[in-house]
Amino acid sequence: MTLGKADTRKHFMELRKSLGQTERGRIDAGIATQVLSSPEYQQAKVVLAYLSFGAEVDTHEIIRIAWADGKTVALPRCMPGRRMAWHVVKTFDGLVRSKFGVDEPVDDPSTQIDPNQPDAIALVPGLTFDARGFRMGYGGGFYDMFLANFPGSSLGLCRECQLSDSVPFLDEHDLPVQAIATETRLIRCR
Repeated sequence: MTLGKADTRKHFMELRKSLGQTERGRIDAGIATQVLSSPEYQQAKVVLAYLSFGAEVDTHEIIRIAWADGKTVALPRCMPGRRMAWHVVKTFDGLVRSKFGVDEPVDDPSTQIDPNQPDAIALVPGLTFDARGFRMGYGGGFYDMFLANFPGSSLGLCRECQLSDSVPFLDEHDLPVQAIATETRLIRCR
């Protein structure tokens, strides 16, 4: 029996929750190691991260290490029209809760940066990824819009148990990431 799009999303959300906090923490530490040792991260001057929440792959330690490594870290604010505005953050303090339940930077023009930099790496969340780099997210299309013009490196973060043979329900606007970091490997996407 084939699941519909909403049921597929629900399946992967339940799967990641079923791991439990301790297991997710162990796995996510391995993913952080893969990200931080990747050539994409090593060469990047700017890290365009997402701030994880709930059972997402945890990005807090990656962000802390990026700050310690002297990299510029920016987080997105979701804007109308499936756009994201990227703001430099130097601390987790002062973030505001969005309508999606995600902590975002405040809307401050002095911290906003142009994310379209070739020396940037974008860390991309997803409920599932396949080896081609396609992902299923929450359905907002924000990352697909962003990746359409992004000249830097895109790295999906995904636990091995959330990988799919093929991400279903692809639309013409869906774009793949260039690589995927799991707890055991860095997958170069075809």
